[in-house]
Amino acid sequence: MAQPIDPLGHAQDTAHQWLNLIADRLGTTDRQFTYRVLRVWLHLVRDRLRVDAAAHLAAQLPAVLRGVFYEGWVPSRVPVRFDAAWFTEAFARDAGVSPADVPALAATVFEGLDSLFSPGQLDHVLAAMPADLRRELEGRRCTDDVRTSAPPGSSDRARLTALENSVETLAEALRVLVRGLEELPTEEPEQDRPAKAAQEAHRLLLSRPGAQQASPGTT
Repeated sequence: MAQPIDPLGHAQDTAHQWLNLIADRLGTTDRQFTYRVLRVWLHLVRDRLRVDAAAHLAAQLPAVLRGVFYEGWVPSRVPVRFDAAWFTEAFARDAGVSPADVPALAATVFEGLDSLFSPGQLDHVLAAMPADLRRELEGRRCTDDVRTSAPPGSSDRARLTALENSVETLAEALRVLVRGLEELPTEEPEQDRPAKAAQEAHRLLLSRPGAQQASPGTT
């Protein structure tokens, strides 16, 4: 008698293939460690992206890993504004690794996923991120930036990164306000929409680095 076909078998096999590729690039046979590093990478990158960009990234993942990607996601609280330094600290904490190991681990995951995604897709998604965080994810932070304790032009790069973060935050707040003020049919009382849009825009502005003395995600 023929064995019944597992309807989820193909999805599981594809997820294992992706995990094996990442493990090979990490140079480890520890699949638990590989899964933990991949999961942390996906969650941190996901939370730094707008909803539409996160959805584009998730669409490239196998079904099983797509479920991992969306685990614990709160669309109303993204994008969370953080820089490369905060990313390194959060990655090290959640993955259980040393902060010194984070750039290499993050870059390895990036390279592995880049080889599995559609050509150019990962670069397109990460283009919305600040330059310092992109360099961290791509493994270029140490080689490109850390030449001396104070490389030439470092202050200019810092100012440019801060400007990118500010413009991104203001643009997102403006999009929220516009959506709230649009005359769209809804069951919500019309007078409540502008107030809620203003509150959400205010939350986004407060999440900008330097706007308040709190960790990313605090409202």
